[in-house]
Amino acid sequence: MRRGGEGENMAVPQLTSSSSTRRLSLRTTRPDPFLSLCKCFSFVVVLSAILCIAVNVLSAIRSFKHQSDIFDGIFRCYAVFLACFVVLAETEWNFIIKFWKVLEYWVGRGMLQIFVAVMTRAFPDYSGERKELVIFQGIACYMLLACGSIYVVSGILCVGLLKRSRQKQEISREQAEKDLQVIWLRLDCIPYAYL
Repeated sequence: MRRGGEGENMAVPQLTSSSSTRRLSLRTTRPDPFLSLCKCFSFVVVLSAILCIAVNVLSAIRSFKHQSDIFDGIFRCYAVFLACFVVLAETEWNFIIKFWKVLEYWVGRGMLQIFVAVMTRAFPDYSGERKELVIFQGIACYMLLACGSIYVVSGILCVGLLKRSRQKQEISREQAEKDLQVIWLRLDCIPYAYL
């Protein structure tokens, strides 16, 4: 295809870096819907665990303040520690997963969340002094219990394996896009006469 004064070298269509960046950016704007759903669910789990932390801290303070039941206060402190651990497990930090491999599997995570929910619900105050605290305990407990149950069922159905494989695909796709951008930028630096 000759155009006014151009040689045979220009017959191959060339892509500029702006058009390749535009194409690559279109791919990155659409995240995987399954991974987005997992992130939203993880946010709900973290929110539920934070509610459990708040409820258990309030109950521990009340127990130590009135000195009515020291055992309940100590029990609440353990529940706060484990609920903090649930929050850390949801971040999926390599440090946490490396030392506690059971939290890599969704069934293990779900069992931990169910345990924290049961600890939060244990020893409720039925004396009638703090009904709002009992209601708050129930909400936090049942939210975390539902999240833990969903984790256990999803773990049995191997949904965690599907999530990990999709995460690996997304990471490799992002790396391939970065590599392509570097290649297109390098090709822009080469004069067209050498192509």
